[in-house]
Amino acid sequence: MTPEVVFYIIIGILTLSFIFDKFLDHLNARHFNDPIPEELEDVYDQATYRKSQKYKKEKYRFGLLTSTFTLLITIAFFFLDGFAWVDAWARSYSENSIVIALIFFGSILLAGDLLSLPFSYYNTFVIEAKYGFNTTTLKTFILDKLKGWAMLAILGGILLAAIIWFYETTGPDFWIYAWAIVTVVTILMNLLYARLIVPVFNKQTPLEPGMLRTKIEAYAQTVGFQLDKIFVIDGSKRSTKANAYFSGFGREKRVTLYDTLLKDLEEEEIVAVLAHEVGHYKRNHIIVNLIISIVTTGFTFWLLSLFVDSVLLSEALGVATPSFHIGLIAFGVLYSPISEVIGLLLNYISRKFEFQADNFAKATYNAQPLISGLKKLSRNNLSNLTPHPAYVFAHYSHPPLLQRFRNLKRK
Repeated sequence: MTPEVVFYIIIGILTLSFIFDKFLDHLNARHFNDPIPEELEDVYDQATYRKSQKYKKEKYRFGLLTSTFTLLITIAFFFLDGFAWVDAWARSYSENSIVIALIFFGSILLAGDLLSLPFSYYNTFVIEAKYGFNTTTLKTFILDKLKGWAMLAILGGILLAAIIWFYETTGPDFWIYAWAIVTVVTILMNLLYARLIVPVFNKQTPLEPGMLRTKIEAYAQTVGFQLDKIFVIDGSKRSTKANAYFSGFGREKRVTLYDTLLKDLEEEEIVAVLAHEVGHYKRNHIIVNLIISIVTTGFTFWLLSLFVDSVLLSEALGVATPSFHIGLIAFGVLYSPISEVIGLLLNYISRKFEFQADNFAKATYNAQPLISGLKKLSRNNLSNLTPHPAYVFAHYSHPPLLQRFRNLKRK
């Protein structure tokens, strides 16, 4: 196989992936005007449903524009030997392979983020604001970007440097060491995410004593779940959309409730949502997801070790000298079909887990407040009540509201 063949395989993968995604988007968009399912007729009144349809259509058109722009820029970068140019530019600053790789990836990621910045701004301050979701100020928007870049540079840079160091010092077995260090980081991130990462972007405060906290603690006691860390996060500083999530394990386990959730739902509904989150923990979903992530990472690193120093892959991107960072770029694209298949499997497992967590909440608390809470959240978020099944299969990590409703109503 020649470098030219590999190059066009890469272009073909990028193009076919785009076409397939846009086909699914189109199928989904054709259902935007479907009537509301009978079981969910109380979610929207006619005026709100028309608003949700307009919102979905505008997001669909904007997504088509941004993804098309991204594809064209990416393909142009490949055809114009952009990676070879950035590689040569990075090498002009240093002869150290780690420094070269950091400059290489840092400049590409920064340029890509800057190119997407106008689209991100428009989505936040025009589309989301138009439909009453955005509460982000320009200051918060800018600070989020700067903080994100800083964290990526520090954490991502250290991790990348460590992986390259193992690659250069341990030879073909580098993937084992890389897998080990990424596993440690993954476990620490799962354990300490809420304590170390979230405070950089959001303020977290313990849920104040009162009727809601009393109800939550009483429920936790009935299911034998020690829960003394219940936090409220200021999600309203960016959006009116509500959420809740469970994080950590062992002594670090905690439930985080968005302040918008406290505003949108009644106390019984909040406890039911929390019961769903406890269900994830009780059914070991967090541990299972962590194990799946670790195994998948190991498989990816092993496969990467077989191709990363390939002269063929480097020459396919117009670079004569093989290097870890060039091999990683080519491998990333070639691996994407496998990644898509793994993603489908993970989404399937995630949807199963959501049903199990719903069933746990139904069995240990009450199905009705969970149903009413989910309906309110769907209405307030202008959610799509009629997604196409193929789109759900490919992209949804949670079952659509109709499936969750029918599952919760099932005896």
